[in-house]
Amino acid sequence: MLLLTTTGARSGAKRTTPLVYLPDGGERILVIGSAGGAPRHPAWFHNLVAHPPATTVENGVFTYQAAATVLEGAERDQIFTRAAQANPGWADYQAKTSRVIPVIALKPVSAGPPNTTLKGIHDAFRRELSLVRQEIADSGPTIGAQLRVNCLTVCQGLHLHHAGEEAGIFPQLVRRFPEVEPAIDRLRVEHEKVAALVDELRERHCLAAIASDRTDRPAVLAEVDRLIDELERHLTYEEEQLMPLLG
Repeated sequence: MLLLTTTGARSGAKRTTPLVYLPDGGERILVIGSAGGAPRHPAWFHNLVAHPPATTVENGVFTYQAAATVLEGAERDQIFTRAAQANPGWADYQAKTSRVIPVIALKPVSAGPPNTTLKGIHDAFRRELSLVRQEIADSGPTIGAQLRVNCLTVCQGLHLHHAGEEAGIFPQLVRRFPEVEPAIDRLRVEHEKVAALVDELRERHCLAAIASDRTDRPAVLAEVDRLIDELERHLTYEEEQLMPLLG
C-alpha cells in the first residue's frame, strides 16, 4: 500500500487516498484507477491529470514528490494484463465497466523524510471514511456518482491493506517476536469482522447504488457508522500492539 496525496481538480484542496501499488523495476511504481469497476474514474485520477506535478507519495519508507504519467496503448495493456495475472480482481473490475481502467506510473522527482507507514495508512483510512460519511449525510435523497466511487475505493483499500498484513507483516512479526502471537490472532479475528461489515456496505449500498442514484441514506449512514466504530477499535489496538515493535 501507499498513500497518494493529490490536489483537487476543482477545489484545490489536498486529498490523501490509500492505494495498492505495483513495483515496476527501477524507480517508478504503478497505480491502477479501478474504483472497484465503477463507471467513473476515481477522484484521485482526475486530480492527477489536472495537477500532475502536485503529487505526494508515501510508500513505506519515504515521502516524496512524484511525476505522474498516464500510460497508453500497448504499454498500458501489457502492464494491466500483468497485474490481472497476479491478481484476477483487476480483470473482474475491467469486466464490470465500459471505461478503460487507467494505469498510472509514478516516478520520484524529489526525496523526502522517512515516515511511519502503518500509522499513516491508518489515518488515511480514518480520513477517507469520515469524508464518505459526511458526503452521505450531505447528499440528500440521491447519492452522487463520485460518492459511489469513493465508497468502493475505501472498501477495496481496506481489503488489500488487511490482506497485505496477513501475508506479510504478521508472519514476520510472529517469527521475530513470538510473544506477540496472541495479539496477532486477535487482529486476524478483527480483520474478519471488519471484512464482513465492508462486504455488507459494498454489496448492499455501494454496488447497488451504481445502478441508481437513489439510496436509503439512513441505512447507509448506519452501516458506515458501524464500520467506523469497529475499524477505529481495531486500528487503535493494532497501533498499540505493533507500533512499538516496528520502531
